[in-house]
Amino acid sequence: MTLPHKDRFEIPEGVIYLDGNSLGPLPKGAAARAGEVIASEWGQQLIRAWNTADWISLPARVGDRIAGLIGAPAGSVATGDTLSIKVYQALAAALKMNPDRRVILSDAGNFPSDLYMAQGLIGTIDKGYELRTPAPTDVAQAITDEVAVVMLTHVDYRSGRLHDMKAITEKAHSVGAVMIWDLAHSAGAVPLDVAGSNAEFAVGCTYKYLNGGPGAPAFIYARPDIVETVEPALSGWMGHDAPFAMELGYRPAMSTERLRVGTPPIVQLSILDAALDAWDGVDMDDLRAASIALCDTFIAEVEARCPELTLASPRSGTERGSQVSFAFAHGYEVVQALIDRGVIGDFRAPEIMRFGFTPLYIDTADVVGAAKILEEVVKGELWRDPKYQTKSKVT
Repeated sequence: MTLPHKDRFEIPEGVIYLDGNSLGPLPKGAAARAGEVIASEWGQQLIRAWNTADWISLPARVGDRIAGLIGAPAGSVATGDTLSIKVYQALAAALKMNPDRRVILSDAGNFPSDLYMAQGLIGTIDKGYELRTPAPTDVAQAITDEVAVVMLTHVDYRSGRLHDMKAITEKAHSVGAVMIWDLAHSAGAVPLDVAGSNAEFAVGCTYKYLNGGPGAPAFIYARPDIVETVEPALSGWMGHDAPFAMELGYRPAMSTERLRVGTPPIVQLSILDAALDAWDGVDMDDLRAASIALCDTFIAEVEARCPELTLASPRSGTERGSQVSFAFAHGYEVVQALIDRGVIGDFRAPEIMRFGFTPLYIDTADVVGAAKILEEVVKGELWRDPKYQTKSKVT
């Protein structure tokens, strides 16, 4: 099936949207689905909708749809809560699998929230754990037999640099470490084979390339052969084997459902379920080829037009995800000027301008058009306008 599928999304006229790596656009049908859940199911069926509209099965159904996009088997992905919670769950469970080791290995390019959750867990456990964060390029050699858990984000949120999932996982397992992958910037962006990688855990959010909307629920994968021995650190009632038995003691579900915590966000899950329809008929290998071509075109166009900018992403398409980053001392101001002119990217401190390329709704004309407007902003120093100098709370 030919890409892109712009007709599947609500993108405002005159906007080139290059920020799907941070928040995907609204898929057509998602708003109607939310309205149906609110007005018809909740409004008319009330609490009966847990059964009559089968709300209770929605987390598992959506989990299976995500599983198909990340190369995981049905029944291995649980949905709900936030990505930070899922990181905490996976990390806590992984540490219990390696009780005699005290090192958590991540990298300096990991998303800060993942590191914060690790730091918080270390403080809670208070048993001498250590978090190590070498440079992303030094991770493989830092995986030693001291390491209990390797916890990495597959695609670096700033640069787009891509870790070799299979090679890193194999290295972790060779020294007896447990592997956790954060797929926030790769689920829906690159072909994934989580099952084939043999990693114990993977987590991710759904509001970026999966277009589930702001605050969309996260997901967690647990390798099927270990799931019945995983010990949930957050033993919420929806992870219980029989939540409505109302037992006083916790008894985990004998499936990935044990990694659920609280009541599922039905409206958000319904929006996500509808959003995943945009993937119907999409081949991930075709999407990956289109993504690399779009990114390569953008790099060539920007470097020819704006030599003042420095490429902050890997030049080779096989070594990056579906984004391109450029560094510039006044990157924040440039991004604000771009947004003012209909090209939406974003900024990450201290000087990174990020541009996401989602072949579901971006084409070559968008890429060239964005580069031309970027040239106008940089060459004309339009970013110097005082209205671009004050930083918003969200950058």
